[in-house]
Amino acid sequence: MTYTVNGRGFDEEPAPGQCLRTFLRQLGHHGVKKGCDAGDCGACTVWVDGTPVHSCITPAFRAEGREVTTIEGLGSPGNLHPMQRRFRDAPGFQCGFCTAGMIMTSATFTEAQKEDLPRALKGNLCRCTGYRAIEDAVRGVAGVETAAPGKAVGTSVGAPAANDVVTGRAEFTMDTHVDGMLHLKVLHSPHAHARIVSIDKTAALAVPGVQRVYTWEDVPRKRFTTAIHTDHLVDPDDTFVLDDTVRFVGQRVVAVLADTVAAAEEGCRRVVVDYEPLPAVFDPEEAMAEGAPQLHGTADPFVRDPVHNILLELHSHIGDVDAGFAEADVIHEGTYSSPRVQHAHLETHGSIAWMEDGRLNVRTSSQSPSIAKVKLAYLFALRPDQLRVFCKRVGGGFGGKQEVISEDLVALATLDTGRPVCFEYTREEEFTTASPRHPMTLTVRLGAKADGTLTAFQVRNVSNTGAYGNHGGETLFAGGAAVMIYRCPNKKYDAYSVYTNTVPSGALRGYGMTQPAFAVESAMDELARALHMDPLDLRRRNIVRPGDPLVAMHDGPDDVMFTEDGLGKCIDLVADALARRVDEPPPGPGWLVGTGVASSLHETAPPTDHVSEAWVTLGDDLVYELSVGTVEFGEGTSTAHVQIAADQLGTTPSRIRLVQSDTDRTGFDTGAFASAGLFVAGNAVLRAANAVRDRILEFAAVHTGVHVVLCSMDDDGVVCGDRRVSLAELVALARARGIRFTAARRAYGSPRSVTSNTQGFRIAVHRVTGEIRVLYSVQATDAAVVINPAQVRGQVEGGVAQGIGFALTENHHVDADGVMVNPNFRNYRIPTYADVPRTEVLLVESSDSFGPMRSKGMAECCINPVAPALANALHDATGVRHRALPLTPERIYGRLAGSRQAPTGRTT
Repeated sequence: MTYTVNGRGFDEEPAPGQCLRTFLRQLGHHGVKKGCDAGDCGACTVWVDGTPVHSCITPAFRAEGREVTTIEGLGSPGNLHPMQRRFRDAPGFQCGFCTAGMIMTSATFTEAQKEDLPRALKGNLCRCTGYRAIEDAVRGVAGVETAAPGKAVGTSVGAPAANDVVTGRAEFTMDTHVDGMLHLKVLHSPHAHARIVSIDKTAALAVPGVQRVYTWEDVPRKRFTTAIHTDHLVDPDDTFVLDDTVRFVGQRVVAVLADTVAAAEEGCRRVVVDYEPLPAVFDPEEAMAEGAPQLHGTADPFVRDPVHNILLELHSHIGDVDAGFAEADVIHEGTYSSPRVQHAHLETHGSIAWMEDGRLNVRTSSQSPSIAKVKLAYLFALRPDQLRVFCKRVGGGFGGKQEVISEDLVALATLDTGRPVCFEYTREEEFTTASPRHPMTLTVRLGAKADGTLTAFQVRNVSNTGAYGNHGGETLFAGGAAVMIYRCPNKKYDAYSVYTNTVPSGALRGYGMTQPAFAVESAMDELARALHMDPLDLRRRNIVRPGDPLVAMHDGPDDVMFTEDGLGKCIDLVADALARRVDEPPPGPGWLVGTGVASSLHETAPPTDHVSEAWVTLGDDLVYELSVGTVEFGEGTSTAHVQIAADQLGTTPSRIRLVQSDTDRTGFDTGAFASAGLFVAGNAVLRAANAVRDRILEFAAVHTGVHVVLCSMDDDGVVCGDRRVSLAELVALARARGIRFTAARRAYGSPRSVTSNTQGFRIAVHRVTGEIRVLYSVQATDAAVVINPAQVRGQVEGGVAQGIGFALTENHHVDADGVMVNPNFRNYRIPTYADVPRTEVLLVESSDSFGPMRSKGMAECCINPVAPALANALHDATGVRHRALPLTPERIYGRLAGSRQAPTGRTT
């Protein structure tokens, strides 16, 4: 059979039933991505005879004799297609995993299609951008700027990998081929709770191509936690690589290693497992009750109360809440719940391992290769010099890749066989086995005087950590910060992280704050209405101000401080923005219009130890090499690091060569999460660049005989008084003396500051269908000194889009037996282009940050106020309060139809 791909002919025979996506990747066209294998996401879009198709649902044989074009054939870095240039210059991407498919679809648009993008882009999903940058790219709106030497910070320069991303040449984890590679697949438990009585491998090993079948008896019997933190003791060691007890539907039972994916899958089907089912419990309140089934024993001292399935409980108070409620004129109490939510990053989890020169190499999709290396070394008794862990570009993370859940199995298999091994999650495995956001139920009780002054603030938080405790304790601590945002002399926080027989929960953007923010900000809105006050006035009266202690769970000293009223400025900006607009409802009768706001306060780095090391070296080619361990997965830290280094070295970003996320080539880095990629690693870059700059200036000063204070860097030289010396001359002189211009510096996540966000919405709600349409979205954020304005706006837009999904459409549905029933994009429903409004982003400048150049990370916190602002707008429109997410049309309609309360919003 003959195929023509990007103008080149191939005489190849696809396997029976093989799809075009896997066939094209087999031929080396790695720009064709896997996001779903169900025709839902569009990441695999290619052209067949000029027509875009989803190659994952197109049989390969149908392309025989036809012209296939992939992103690599559309244009090259030196000769971009106009649509590739538009996506580069907008910039129309963040992680870049969806970008090839977006470009291949968009490059075929007629003018009419460009005017109807909700329909034209319905087959392409993006989890990062919020789609506004993609819209700008399609319409040819450029946002990328060129930085002058030493003036990179504050400029919207493009990403270092932009050309490679838009041409499909940027390497993601699975975009490689290793000769002799074996494929690993996993058999998952059908039971929510069971003991494994026996496993029969015989039939599986008889499948042609199957090499190994691993069970719990074949792996190191070492307890560990899959969660990634510098201090592993903050998470319980309650997990084994493979176990003889399963605690949720989907847990790994057996790993099958084979020559092909198909053989490995068939091997999984033929393994015979005899289970002894055990009683299961899915609700955390029931799990804490006397007589509930117990998930874990007492082997792990970190588990607080295994008899009642309590991983951790927190009890703290300041003042006397009972006295505070006694002096209150108005008391509000409500219980608020938010569901399990998936990250839905388009690149699934995956790792590849191989041996090289007697060392284990692991290429993985992780937010922290350094910590992954530490865990693998522990599990398999390896010295640090026997192991290398590294990442290429990572296709989205949002906290989901702050786990070690694929690396351990490939390491096991490669160490056993000596052969390369690949393990790539399916989309269904992402939904059923990867760690989603913690479901939380919070009861909030507030007391206030008639003038709105808070007298008591009490929160009870029950968090469902699932079958294992990865991140269970840390998110519970983080949730306590929800009471930090408001001044009150009497506070009480009681919280429980509870084991249940459901998929283990994990880290997700907002990290323990998003769910409490929904509860607290909804409760504040309800309290304001009970007091007959404007909700914004109630917030203004009670928010913490500079000089106030940031009191959450204790009133002792900490390392967090702020000196500027960023939160008050955010509230005022959003209030003004909402006041200046008149938004009309959609045409037709039955629409109710309402406005809602909510705020959030977020610490700029995690409270646990966070460290990053950066190296800067001026090479013989006069390019500065910047090495930093932080992974790039769309949060923009690579661009920011290059800008910081260029700014300090008096040069342009084009003269910074970035090396990153490789334990052989970079220093230790805790990981890119909690905005630490900017706050901590950015400080390390700043210090290393400053150190190299100072060495160059000192050397130049000695060489010219001019005092160092009279020397300054320019793009490719040093000006010393009235004399200029080129870098080429200085490097040659230094090399002759055995001197290198290089430095390494570390930074830590302390001291910390806070960042503030206020979100405002004006929405229309249909009283018959329950449909919500967002008429206007605005978020003000305390961004401090902005490193890259376009990236900051993009992070906020993406966070708002993800928050809209959390609030309106996304729900990890689990049935009575613990089975997730919607494990695909089509039924899980992350927002599409048509679902996401354009958000106006308002930036508050402050200077109280300890981040590099006084900057603050924006990727984490922007999601937190979105859901409560929508819930508050819904109540304003309808007069009906919803305290459980998501706010689906059927829930809204059901409450409206049964409500006798008159809507409070404007009607048409």
